[in-house]
Amino acid sequence: MTELAQSVFQALDRDRENVLQFMRELIGRQPHGEAAVQDAVASALAEAGGVIERIVYDPSRVPVVNEFASGESATSSERESVVATFSGRGAGRSMILFAHPDAEPMVADPGWRHDPFAGVDEGGRFYGWGVADDLSGVAACVSAMAAIRSAGIALAGDVIVASTPSKRHARGVAAVLHHGYSADAAIYLHPAESGVGMREIKAFASGQLEFSVTVTGKPPDTTEPVQTAFAHRAINPLDKAMVLIDALKALDAERGERVHHPLLDAAIGRSTNILISSLQLGGNHALYRVPVECTFSGVVAFPPAESLAMVQREVEAAFSRAVAADDWMRQNPPVLEWLSGISGTDVPQDHPLYRIAAESISATSAFAPHVNPLHTASDIRNPWVQKGIPAVGFGPLCGDLTQTGGRDEWVDTEDYLRFVKAAAASIIGWCGVHEAPTKLNNHATTGD
Repeated sequence: MTELAQSVFQALDRDRENVLQFMRELIGRQPHGEAAVQDAVASALAEAGGVIERIVYDPSRVPVVNEFASGESATSSERESVVATFSGRGAGRSMILFAHPDAEPMVADPGWRHDPFAGVDEGGRFYGWGVADDLSGVAACVSAMAAIRSAGIALAGDVIVASTPSKRHARGVAAVLHHGYSADAAIYLHPAESGVGMREIKAFASGQLEFSVTVTGKPPDTTEPVQTAFAHRAINPLDKAMVLIDALKALDAERGERVHHPLLDAAIGRSTNILISSLQLGGNHALYRVPVECTFSGVVAFPPAESLAMVQREVEAAFSRAVAADDWMRQNPPVLEWLSGISGTDVPQDHPLYRIAAESISATSAFAPHVNPLHTASDIRNPWVQKGIPAVGFGPLCGDLTQTGGRDEWVDTEDYLRFVKAAAASIIGWCGVHEAPTKLNNHATTGD
């Protein structure tokens, strides 16, 4: 593998400017819409030898397993995935390579120092709207496959490349999998939001449940518009909400003592958390009037060994106990709504997929990567949860993500090129080679 990978590395080094230009092209197409980006991806994948299928789907109709989104969390507008199949020549293992072309919604004046859509390469950083989230991953999928072909390597196993929407419950990877695509393993090409680049491999992701609780109260029995003097005769929904929040705090403490995963415990000393992150009381009412309703929302993070249903039952049981002990809430039950839920995943470090990815990264960089267990809701979960396909993820150094309020989103230029090499080496290592190249071609095509 090492010798073959080196031939691909050399091809990518020679074709460096075309590799960067393809990423620049994707960035420049964004103002014209997601379809324009996908058109460029489809064209480049076809030029690299892939058989293209474009899948139009409705995210709300994708038959996902152990995942849900409801109400405002769900997305119902049609989306499109571009899928390219590169058929292997022998009995090698198959792989899905995936990334997402959708970035954060564009704004009229993002306040950037660089033109967001020019793909500026300056000071060792490559700037562009969505470049770190995740156009660099999409571009790397294409460039890695093009370089393997240019180097004359015939893979033994099949490779499926999917450029597929992800943000805001777009469910693109799930749509591709439920459309009938499958493989022995998957790699998610996406820069590390933690800011350490390929020093980490995403091989672990916690599950997450989002919920909302609405509690009703009762104003005092008076016709007076100013109710302050009568407040002791009211049922303030905030008081009842605090009863339920206290119940969740107690459950959180109990779970913190009981639920463990060695990676999470070692990293942060805890494997599960319940976060109350929003509270709304009565809307825009006068301060001297008792609110009639209180809504609070939160999130539960849990390790992969726990299922959505298991965690939901524990939260519901805690609520039930609190309601049963309160006269008002027994007669006026609060409403618990589950907004969204996703399951976790865990690929052990002794798994062949992890070892090959780690070796490929080490072959391009002067370090050995580690697992970051602190990712929640990572797309690496989808292949495993939906189809039992182990998946890991990695990507280049990046920063100032638009998603987290940053400006001038970037990826490290040299690390991006190493990233493409590591992706190509991972493909070769996992899929195997049916036919070694007899002569290295002069150029690694990237679809420009």
